Amino acid sequence: MKTALSIAGSDSSGGAGIQADLKTMTVNGVYAMSAVTALTAQNTTGVTDILEATPAFLANELDAVFTDIFPDAVKIGMVSSADLIAVIAQKLRQYGAKHIVVDPVMVATSGAALLQPEAVSALKEQLLPLAEVATPNIPEAEVLSGMTIASAEDMEVAARAIGEKYGCAVLCKGGHRVNDANDYLWQNGEGRWFAGRRIDNPNTHGTGCTLSSAIAANLAKGLPLPEAVANAKEYLSGALSAMLDLGKGSGPMDHAFVLREGGRV
Repeated sequence: MKTALSIAGSDSSGGAGIQADLKTMTVNGVYAMSAVTALTAQNTTGVTDILEATPAFLANELDAVFTDIFPDAVKIGMVSSADLIAVIAQKLRQYGAKHIVVDPVMVATSGAALLQPEAVSALKEQLLPLAEVATPNIPEAEVLSGMTIASAEDMEVAARAIGEKYGCAVLCKGGHRVNDANDYLWQNGEGRWFAGRRIDNPNTHGTGCTLSSAIAANLAKGLPLPEAVANAKEYLSGALSAMLDLGKGSGPMDHAFVLREGGRV
């Protein structure tokens, strides 16, 4: 069995972060592991508190994983401080980690800031150059590219700018009223659009975490990046189409929908 590691924050309501990552990776057919960067007091209406792991403890978590069950892919989600980012980058280099997916989580679906301003520079300088692919949404791509994105053409320009600057593939995700549900992948000097299904579901808590984890799971299984992205988008569409309705805010998706439908990813 192939393996994947999620390095991210915990979501106490289970819809995003580590919890969404573990569910997604498992249903997508790999053995899922985690290194927790922070605990969050969080539900579908917002984030009320964050307790960071210490850099030393995060280093110990990563040592424990890499020295025993080496991951075939690594997904990095919420890392709120520069010190933690430095630890992650050092350990990924130390162990020669492969198939690294960076989801540059800066703002929660609810609007809460999840990344300290000084950590943005560290993410750019230390994590993106290690990534096989980064998966920013529109606001995140604007921060990383330094440009305003208001059209599909802007998405293409931003993805290329980020990729050329940091040496990684970039999946610029639509949404935020720009080319909704369609994503643009820039890789090795070439671009490709992935059309998505527009699903009328207000419960989108954890969509970014889920997509990046599904990509990592597919990379762990040996699929090329474009195929990994296509499979991940199809899985995400299925999880949204199940129309799970929990919580008082933007609720979670049904990560295990395939189990109830008697199928498999």
